[in-house]
Amino acid sequence: MKERLMLGIETSCDETSAAVVADGQSVRSLVTYSQIAIHQAFGGVVPEVASRQHVAVITRTVEQALTEANVQLSQLDGIAVTCGPGLLGALLVGLSAAKGYALVSGLPFFPVHHIAGHVAAAGLEAQWRPPMLCLVVSGGHTELLVVDENFRFQRLGGTVDDAAGEAYDKVARLCGLNYPGGPEIDKLAAQGNPDALDLPRSFLDSEELSFSFSGLKSAVANRLEKARRNHEYLPVEDICASFQQAVLDVLVTKTSQAAKKTGLRRIVVAGGVAANRGLRQAMTQLACRADLEIFFPNPVYCTDNGAMIAAAGSHMMKAGRHGTLDVNAYANLSFAEWQNLTS
Repeated sequence: MKERLMLGIETSCDETSAAVVADGQSVRSLVTYSQIAIHQAFGGVVPEVASRQHVAVITRTVEQALTEANVQLSQLDGIAVTCGPGLLGALLVGLSAAKGYALVSGLPFFPVHHIAGHVAAAGLEAQWRPPMLCLVVSGGHTELLVVDENFRFQRLGGTVDDAAGEAYDKVARLCGLNYPGGPEIDKLAAQGNPDALDLPRSFLDSEELSFSFSGLKSAVANRLEKARRNHEYLPVEDICASFQQAVLDVLVTKTSQAAKKTGLRRIVVAGGVAANRGLRQAMTQLACRADLEIFFPNPVYCTDNGAMIAAAGSHMMKAGRHGTLDVNAYANLSFAEWQNLTS
């Protein structure tokens, strides 16, 4: 049977990325232009700067992805692109490019929800078998979801304030670490004492499938200020270890609760924070204790990338869900709203 090739384009934040993926699983090419070095000076992403950088490189990114996959536009079976949620200006760059390619080629067009892309990343180079329970952890999202055989999503719960990845970046800034803060904290946490600081764990004892990390970030800030006033030395490794343990305790507990409520035995952990070694270890331990089957994307596909969007588009194509070229970009986009965009 002929492979079905999907071009995926991702520009929801500060990565300009394009990829060609076969049958939603085999990555033929992946080209990503990162803006991390540009935004490091600001300690975070500046939306206007990100949009201008996307405009500067989007065409060469797509063309390079096609070249590395050794395919022409006419040989593809579809074009997928992130339509939301994300930075509105950034999304519009990728969406406009994808619409242009779809218009000139006549190829089917697939507008992809960004979080659905992160979930689909777990099926790259692996056997992806819905229905599944999904924990998505990134800079902008902490969500518990159920995905069915038709690649439709039900949201069970999520963050009520800061996402876990956002808290990582804020705590890293408090500790004087480089942006992005997640990898720095993960590395230092392995060298510290996770019991050094007594930090809060919001919703830990509640059956509600919600997350809150704003108070945890504030608790770290308050503890550091107290140490400064008292001329107390706190090893940064201990701060990172204590903070990360508090995050992991909540993520693991809520995932366990969701698995029991839904009865699902297959778990996907996706998003940028899914590359975190501490999280992978903690979730693997949960899977062993509770006899669950767990899937992580290859770390290469955890951060924003075109391959995950192409994979999501492939699953949409398999389910017979297409979009139209009048789809807009959406800074905020629920799963219900997204699923109404396709038919």
